[in-house]
Amino acid sequence: MARVTLQTIADRLGVSRATVSYAFSRPDQLSDGLRRRILEVADELGYAGPNPTARSLRLGRAGALGLLFSETLAYAFADPYALGFFQGLATAAEEAGVGLLILPLPHGDRRSDTVRDAVVDAFCVVSLPDGHPALAEVLARKLPVVVVDEPYVPGHPFVGIDEPAAGAAAAAHVLGLGHRRVAVAMVGLHDDGHTGWADRARQESAVFAAMRARRGGYQTACEQAGLDWDDVPFYEVARNSREAGRKAGHALLRLDPRPTAILTNTDVLALGVLDAAADLGLDVPGELSVVGFSDSAAREAGLTTIRQAKQEIGEAAGRLLLSGAAARPERRLFPYELIVRASTAPPPS
Repeated sequence: MARVTLQTIADRLGVSRATVSYAFSRPDQLSDGLRRRILEVADELGYAGPNPTARSLRLGRAGALGLLFSETLAYAFADPYALGFFQGLATAAEEAGVGLLILPLPHGDRRSDTVRDAVVDAFCVVSLPDGHPALAEVLARKLPVVVVDEPYVPGHPFVGIDEPAAGAAAAAHVLGLGHRRVAVAMVGLHDDGHTGWADRARQESAVFAAMRARRGGYQTACEQAGLDWDDVPFYEVARNSREAGRKAGHALLRLDPRPTAILTNTDVLALGVLDAAADLGLDVPGELSVVGFSDSAAREAGLTTIRQAKQEIGEAAGRLLLSGAAARPERRLFPYELIVRASTAPPPS
């Protein structure tokens, strides 16, 4: 069967190809009757409409935002914080009538070809490690870019929270209750798959800037309370999963002396630590206090945590891109809030 084109329709009707094209791309240029007749003939001949890729090249826009983040797609749709952020970004995109092209980069994946080939009008970059080749490729495209959480890129808008202050608030809470045997379980420092103890050198060399800063907030609060940071047990996990949090919890709770408070940088890890405490028959908060981060999976578990405006952050990133404001290097920090629930209390006497 011969391929039906705009010219095929034009020949059938005895009009110009440009006139037929207007029926699909600029209907305001035609009378209602003529446009209706063109569409009827197009339907009769089996013409579905212009090629969207070709149309995007002609118009100079693709009608889509590229969402680039450092995780697998399966993880993103299971993680409560990521889901809240995606909902916010999708809301902004939907209001503007554009789509989202999701470009996941699992930890350790150093490819940049997905960015190079993406047909998008702008990029929202979420939590990439320092020096990732995909970020360099994004910047080389010369499209509008907004970075969320990390890394900060001078000259481009940034959306996130004050990570050092939020980390310090989480640590200061348990320190203010009187805890001095404090430990930390964290994910998102490196993308090399390591799980185990992390000394200060490894902590400070973290390639994810937001988590590096959050950890710095923990350290600042502990040192202000008179603790030697090198004496604070620090366990790193490669994946943000409840089972990884459980493993970290068991490792930390086997220490002698045992910590009376554990800080985690996600609610998911905190829930795993609570599982470990239950395995060992420890009372929370009587014998152990646990603090999470983001308030995305915490309420039902009675978890003390730092609340982030995840959906609002997603909406703000999308609107910056869609409004044209991405051309201005704004640094927008959203508020955070310490939410105290039943997982924290003074240490056992």
